[in-house]
Amino acid sequence: MSIILTAFARTRLFPRDRRPSAIQDCTAEAFEQRLNDELPLKVLDGYAPFCKLHVHRNWTSTRCTATPITDANRHLLRSAYEARSRDELPVLVRWFEGIDPPVADYLLPILYSREQLAKEGSPIDADWGVVGCLYTAEPEEIPMVPITMLRNALGVEEGGSGISLDREAYRRAVAFWEQHANWRRGTAVHG
Repeated sequence: MSIILTAFARTRLFPRDRRPSAIQDCTAEAFEQRLNDELPLKVLDGYAPFCKLHVHRNWTSTRCTATPITDANRHLLRSAYEARSRDELPVLVRWFEGIDPPVADYLLPILYSREQLAKEGSPIDADWGVVGCLYTAEPEEIPMVPITMLRNALGVEEGGSGISLDREAYRRAVAFWEQHANWRRGTAVHG
């Protein structure tokens, strides 16, 4: 089985600005090589048959993706309308600024099959393409952000995958993301 980083994942996981909420201490090429050389601890089924998540121990200093919202950090939440690319419509997103999440124990690359990526207009010369990565404390998937589920249901024309909305999975995702948020660079607050 061969794995390659998609152009979409490369810019999000290894941005030029080297932001601290991206993968740390590793180049895109080294990351891709490691995924091809090292067997995952386990493979999880994704939200559709063409999607798999490989669970690897974190070999970097990359920090956890999601952080619990508490009364002590709620004032650090920010929001804005943003698009992931020029072709996508902006959607409302929120994140923390000014926190130091713990280093993740696991990296979970999100893989799409070659067939699905071709359907989405991103053909690859490998069996699987990395479209994203979760940085977690547990060797399990965190729920997809609800807006991503909605975008997927809108279809490939709107930057999604064309998978219908699973209402129960959506409700579970909302329950999780009501209590958690991603984070971005900002002035760290130490207590």
